[in-house]
Amino acid sequence: MDSICHKPAWELVQHIAAGELSPLELMEATLRRMDAVNPKLNAFIALNPERALDQARSMTEAMAGGHAFGPLAGIPLGVKDLEDVNGMVTSFGSVPFKDNVATRDSVQVARLRAAGAIVVGKTNTPEFGFTGFTKNRLHGTTRNPWNLDLTPGGSSGGSAAAVAGGLVPLCTGSDAGGSIRIPAAYSGCFGMKPTLGRIPLGPRCYQSFSALETLGPLTRSVTDAALYLDCTSGHHPCDPHSLPRPEHAYLKTLDDLPKNLTLAFSPDLGYARVEKNVMARVEKAVQAFEEMGHTVELRTVALPDAGDAWLRLICTDIYAQLGKHLERNREKMGRSLVAAIDQAKGMSIKELSSIQALRWRLNQQLMDLFQGVDLLLTPTMPTSAFAANGPPPVAIDGHPIPLLGAVAFTYPFNFSGHPAASVPAGLTKNATPVGLQIIGPRHGDALVLQAARAYEKIRPWNTHWPDL
Repeated sequence: MDSICHKPAWELVQHIAAGELSPLELMEATLRRMDAVNPKLNAFIALNPERALDQARSMTEAMAGGHAFGPLAGIPLGVKDLEDVNGMVTSFGSVPFKDNVATRDSVQVARLRAAGAIVVGKTNTPEFGFTGFTKNRLHGTTRNPWNLDLTPGGSSGGSAAAVAGGLVPLCTGSDAGGSIRIPAAYSGCFGMKPTLGRIPLGPRCYQSFSALETLGPLTRSVTDAALYLDCTSGHHPCDPHSLPRPEHAYLKTLDDLPKNLTLAFSPDLGYARVEKNVMARVEKAVQAFEEMGHTVELRTVALPDAGDAWLRLICTDIYAQLGKHLERNREKMGRSLVAAIDQAKGMSIKELSSIQALRWRLNQQLMDLFQGVDLLLTPTMPTSAFAANGPPPVAIDGHPIPLLGAVAFTYPFNFSGHPAASVPAGLTKNATPVGLQIIGPRHGDALVLQAARAYEKIRPWNTHWPDL
């Protein structure tokens, strides 16, 4: 398995199509790798190996008979444990939901399975995805493949650890404040938060107040992410925010990045502090776009710090989902999650109106910015990965930071709805990954993917993965 455990999904698909590797052989190798490595990482917290092997065996036999499958045929898939897989528990990393067996697939999972992917199991997440590191009372702590003492990030930390650790080539993620990009940066893989509505949410038993959350991929390559989005994007009636399918396939246009782009680089968005060790790697990564012939401008981008507003708004969604369960389960849930629900209960229409006014102002500033530049570049995270059990850092290079200062670059683009991706920007002196964030104009998902792919070609990362 070592020879294929870090190959990207698109390359495995080619091997399967050429008859050089069967879905069954790949699945057997995947499960062996999991047996050897997952106990160290705790990336997967639930597996269904018998079903996965049965599906891989049936697909292999059908292929031998000439049957054609979709563009992800035979690819093992991990699903974040905030999302439903028919017949498996969706625990949300929460003790009261440890027996919550799903009776259908989410839209995203159903579309990935229709494309030929085979669900192996569920990946760990903090309770209801509420923190930027992956630890919960039900399933314990997930660890970073580069350094087992550190976190892979969160809330899609199990998915990122699984991809970077060589367990599976493809995992689902969700991102309401950075939950795809944070673990992509800390774990050294690719992660993308598409434009709000690009991949449909649900079905769910509640409707979001916040319009903050998006679904998206954690992958080993940008090509894999484009393939993933081609398989999952498009309107679905269960999600009123969902968007029509794009006119052109992302994979087809992936290498069509326009020439002579103008990119703005903001090292702080006007309010953030960044570790010197991290910033050095990010600045070197930014230079790649100048090497390609694009113009990179160091911009004084002074966005309003929407951290407090974002936090209050996300609490409304947590209340909508969990408010009715709180009183009978208060002692079984994490204190910070309970506090968020209690905070949302007392929120007034005046507060909500002020939050949306700030949101409008942020979008106006970004509209003005993207009238003059094609893309915005920032660090993905202000720090490198911290301890696996937390807490997040409260200071950077000796300077105190606010509560959300540890995720200062991700939540603004959930608040605004813009597409954003994290690409690996190298390793710190302590051999931990750093991410560069690429943000595009609203609905500019294709441009973000094209820029990430062009960067990947000039700064390849697929030759170096953690040794487990």
